[in-house]
Amino acid sequence: MIAEFSPALILILGALAIPLLPQGFARNAYMVLLPIVGGIHVFGLEPGLFGRVTLLDLELVTLRVDSLSVIFGIIFNLATLLGVVYALHIRDTLQQISALVYAGAAIGAVFAGDLVTLFIYWELTAISSVFLIWASRNERAFRAGMRYLVIQVGSGVLLLGGIVLYSRETGSIAFEHMTLGASGTWLIFLAFGIKAAFPFLHNWLQDAYPEATVTGTVMLSAFTTKLAVYTLARGFAGTELLIYIGAVMVAFPVFFAVIENDLRRVLAYSLNNQLGFMVCGIGIGTELALNGAISHAFVHILYKALLFMSMGAVLLRAGTCKASELGGLYKSMPWSTGFCIVGAASISGFPLFSAFVTKSMVLAAALHEGYWGVWLVLLFASAGVLEHSGIKIPFFGFFGHDQGLRVKEAPTNMLLAMGITAFLCVAIGVYPFPLYALLPTPVDYHAWTLPHVMEQLQLLIFASLAFAILMRTGFYPAEMRSTVLNSDWLYRRLLPRLIALLAKEGGKLRHAVLAGGERRLEDFIHRVTRLCGPQGVFARTLPPGITSLWVAILLGVTLIMYYVGD
Repeated sequence: MIAEFSPALILILGALAIPLLPQGFARNAYMVLLPIVGGIHVFGLEPGLFGRVTLLDLELVTLRVDSLSVIFGIIFNLATLLGVVYALHIRDTLQQISALVYAGAAIGAVFAGDLVTLFIYWELTAISSVFLIWASRNERAFRAGMRYLVIQVGSGVLLLGGIVLYSRETGSIAFEHMTLGASGTWLIFLAFGIKAAFPFLHNWLQDAYPEATVTGTVMLSAFTTKLAVYTLARGFAGTELLIYIGAVMVAFPVFFAVIENDLRRVLAYSLNNQLGFMVCGIGIGTELALNGAISHAFVHILYKALLFMSMGAVLLRAGTCKASELGGLYKSMPWSTGFCIVGAASISGFPLFSAFVTKSMVLAAALHEGYWGVWLVLLFASAGVLEHSGIKIPFFGFFGHDQGLRVKEAPTNMLLAMGITAFLCVAIGVYPFPLYALLPTPVDYHAWTLPHVMEQLQLLIFASLAFAILMRTGFYPAEMRSTVLNSDWLYRRLLPRLIALLAKEGGKLRHAVLAGGERRLEDFIHRVTRLCGPQGVFARTLPPGITSLWVAILLGVTLIMYYVGD
């Protein structure tokens, strides 16, 4: 019975006891212990183990253990531990509870064996994570949090609608591999795509993450999008459409990140870029590509957390993450500077650092399967990553023009979390075989070959040289106070204005409408009476699935109207 206990409940139920403990050592030790216990439990799970419960005549698989769920369970518990250590200095009970519930919900989702259980945890991640944004306790954070919640809950609405249709089409709610073609699977695919930040569905990421608290952003960077990567790998591996979606994802954030002034928002664009490599690998769907996508998700959680940690330390001490207001911090924050450089080297794929041994698998798979155009896009994006995360983040965050800022180094617990994460980034890059052993299929790939090392070094050297030349010649976009318009401007600003314009022009037709209004009103009342009468449509008993679908559709419309209205 203990073996069938979902690791998610260790964090979720454990979080509920936090208010009962006094602030200080006892509470901190307890929070550190929870992900350690959760990780030990995950390591002890036997492949093939299933945990089942019955709910409303549905048999739900709350625990499905295989290599794919285990590797995500391990990294999610590890990310939780690092995030908790990083946040030990705060005394905000709201953040402490929401962070652990959020992490537990993500872990529960990766062990879910059916779509209904997945939906429950899917929505719990949305509801719990928004408090990490609202915990900033300012107007910008509140509004960004509301938009984030609408998008995330909207993703759940689509997932629910897809589950209803999928169960009617197939007679099953099992969460297994699916193919596009039916309406149910398309809705599920779109729900996953929102959380994975597909192009034109990605704006919530850059909007919300930079508005979260210093510690909250670190937690947010680890779970939501990587949960989406897991669901795509589980449900849609080998779907060719994902190859081209991933190719677009790796390319477009590069241009936004170059001109963005807020360094935490630069990292949010960079996160989008790295997700593209994973999505592309899942779309290719071969063993090499899937191993590359999953291992890259693993290391990405670490080095992206490290970069957000270093920028969080800057924000905590300097009070800003704007590149135009920073510079010279390496003199007073040397440890944070060093850890940031490790994260930058890792995301850039330098030899001896983590992404070097994972991202290259996706590129090799694309080349091996004949996707030459996609391979070139991935290669371009790899150079772009070096520019906006490998160079821009540490350069403008800690070096650049000395602004005279002299601040304290980050708190000890922050440095400890960054130090452990930096060690893991280097350890995996130097010796990746323990990570390879966790992957779903045996790894027949060697990153440490002379051609691969030379190709990667050439790419990095030429990208660095291009950055230096652009800086020296003044062609590199200057860091200045600015607002970068994203594609959500189309439906957050342009669409409401168009609606207002149409409403204004439509007012000219008012008199014509009113002229026949009385007769139309009588006709409308007559029709409603017929529909609601004893023989009307709304007098019939509809199947529960159809009723649930209509509820999902109406809720989705309500969410969209709220979002547009905001």
